[in-house]
Amino acid sequence: MRPVLPPWSGTLAAKAAAFITVMCCALAALLGVLVHVQVTNQTVGQARDQALQRLAQATQRYEAGDTLRRGAGVDPPELPGELRELAVAGERGTMVADEEGRPTMWAAGPVDGGRALAVAVDYSQQARTIEGLDRAIVWSSGLAIGATLLVGAFAVTRVTRRLHTTALVARRISAGDLDARVNDPRTGPRTQASPQDEVAAVAAALDSMAASLQGKLLAEQRFTADVAHELRTPLTGLHAAAELLPPGRPTELVRDRVAALRTLTEDLLEISRLDTGRERVELDTELLGPLAERAVRAAGNGTEVRVVRDVSVETDRRRLERVLGNLVANAHKHGRGPVVLTVDGPVVTVRDHGDGFPDYLVVHGPQRFRTEGGTRGHGLGLTIARGQAEVLGARLEFANAPEGGAVATLRLAAE
Repeated sequence: MRPVLPPWSGTLAAKAAAFITVMCCALAALLGVLVHVQVTNQTVGQARDQALQRLAQATQRYEAGDTLRRGAGVDPPELPGELRELAVAGERGTMVADEEGRPTMWAAGPVDGGRALAVAVDYSQQARTIEGLDRAIVWSSGLAIGATLLVGAFAVTRVTRRLHTTALVARRISAGDLDARVNDPRTGPRTQASPQDEVAAVAAALDSMAASLQGKLLAEQRFTADVAHELRTPLTGLHAAAELLPPGRPTELVRDRVAALRTLTEDLLEISRLDTGRERVELDTELLGPLAERAVRAAGNGTEVRVVRDVSVETDRRRLERVLGNLVANAHKHGRGPVVLTVDGPVVTVRDHGDGFPDYLVVHGPQRFRTEGGTRGHGLGLTIARGQAEVLGARLEFANAPEGGAVATLRLAAE
């Protein structure tokens, strides 16, 4: 399925079409003017030569005392004034003027007595020829501009469609779909017969970048999973050994650190499973209010639960409890009380009254092991919460309340 092109206004296609139109109009106007001037000069020149030839013949007849032919006369009243003055002054000349509504080529020259001998040649046919030529130039220019614009728009649209496809793939990659590829058919090896164009080069570079990025991320995921699996066995033995230590404060510290390491290892394993995208949900219909209360009780940290409007949701109970438990644990660990979990239909919010989330977390979401100035580190809890929410098909958002405090909002699909 071809992607829908964006609106023409302000796009590369619109700018290219405007440029092609302007250049075609300018070229057509230039060629039209040149043709018009050339043909007009040739036509007027031929008519002028004909008029001067008849003037010479009329002059010979006049000087010989013969009768002048039709169209010739001495000081005819229709003779233009400028041409009359020129002839009286002793010069010969020609001029196009209207005679009884018809274009006429006049030629005049001096005769004895300070008068002007003039001949009139019908110029209607030549005028119609020039008018027809002008109309042909206008129509042919319009057709040429239209055809060029259509061909140019088709060619530019093909380029912009490929660019738009490349942009869509880039957005999919930035959204986390590392399997997305442009696969432009012109991204094959360059040959003299079929050179690779610039759009294909961009598409090939994007595909190469995506493949490289995917390979590095997969290697990182495998490394994380391998490390977590390798740590699991010695940590299990370390935990068993810690249980055998005699009671006392040192033993409590050892057991606490071992428990923290086991939790971190399990979190890493869970993240590696989420990264692979192979997690499968076990859906069941659950009332959201009681499920939230169970998650808070399991956390055991004194969170207040408010049920404004309870609904049934089709979800994976274990995963949803994991999401809510992580949000509540994060609020208690990095915020300040009171921590309130509110159920309002399919929307669950967890709010504390601390300093709020860091700006980068609100904008970009949780990032593994990142902290902001040492004041609020989110560890892996929020990363796991967002990953499990995506598996459930829910949307997890992070924000800060205007009056202070962090707000995590989970939006589920109601049944």
